[in-house]
Amino acid sequence: MSISNKAQIHPSTVIEDGAVIADDVVIGPFCHIGSDVTLAKGVELKSHVVIAGHTEIGEETRVWPFASLGHMPQDLKYKGERTKLEVGARNQIRENVTMNTGTAGGGGLTKIGDDCLFMVSSHIGHDSILGNRVILAPSAAVGGHCQIEDNVLLGALAGVHQWCRIGRGAMVGAMAAVVADVIPMGTVTGERASLEGLNLVGLKRAGVDRGQINGLRAAFKDLFLNDLNVRDNVVAAREKYADNPLVIEVLDFIEADTRRSLTIPH
Repeated sequence: MSISNKAQIHPSTVIEDGAVIADDVVIGPFCHIGSDVTLAKGVELKSHVVIAGHTEIGEETRVWPFASLGHMPQDLKYKGERTKLEVGARNQIRENVTMNTGTAGGGGLTKIGDDCLFMVSSHIGHDSILGNRVILAPSAAVGGHCQIEDNVLLGALAGVHQWCRIGRGAMVGAMAAVVADVIPMGTVTGERASLEGLNLVGLKRAGVDRGQINGLRAAFKDLFLNDLNVRDNVVAAREKYADNPLVIEVLDFIEADTRRSLTIPH
C-alpha cells in the first residue's frame, strides 16, 4: 500500500493493501478502495464510492456517491482474467454510475478519456473506449466493445448496442436506441435511431470554418439523400470534397472496418 501523507481520508473508508493513493486525494466517508486501485493526484471521492479491480483514476477526477467502478465485466464469458479500467483526468462521475473492466476477448481494457461528464446512473460496458469531452446524460448506457470518439453527447436514457462506433462530435437524442455506427458530427434520434442530419450547433460552437461546414452539408445530401447505396457514393464524394477535412473524416469512418452497419436516415 502507498498512501500519500498529503491525502485526506475519512476514517470510515476501507483501503485494501496494495492500493496507491497520490497527493491531494480526498476520500469521503464509507468508500471502499480495492488492492489494485490507483488514485492519481487530486482525485476526490465524495462518499460511498466503491472502486475495485485493476483500476486507475486520473488526476482531479471527481466521483459522487454510490458510483461503482472497476468491478468484473457483465459478460458471461469472463473467467476472472486480469483486465483493466482506465479513467483519464478531470472527469466528473456522478451518482450511481457504473464502469466495468475489460475482458480477455475484447482487448482487456475499458478506457475513458479526459474531461468527460457521466451523469446520474449512466453505464460504460466492458472493453469500450471513450475519447475526451464525452457527455452521457442520466441513465444513458454504452454496451461492451463500443468506440465513442471525442465530443460525443448521449441524451438521457439513450442506449448504444455492443460493438457500435460513434464518430467525433456526434449527438444522440434522448431515449434513442443506437444499433449501428453513427457518423462523425451526425445527429441521430428515434426509438431505433435514425440519422436526422448533422450536429451543426456543435460545429459552430467549436468555431469550425463556415465553408467547411457548408461543404459537409452538401456532402451529407450526396451521401444519404438519394436513391443510391451510401457506400456507392463514397468514391465520388472523395473526389468532389477532397479538400474538405470534415468530409474526408466522415468518409474514412464509413469505410473503416466494423462489426455493425451504418445508421442512415429512415
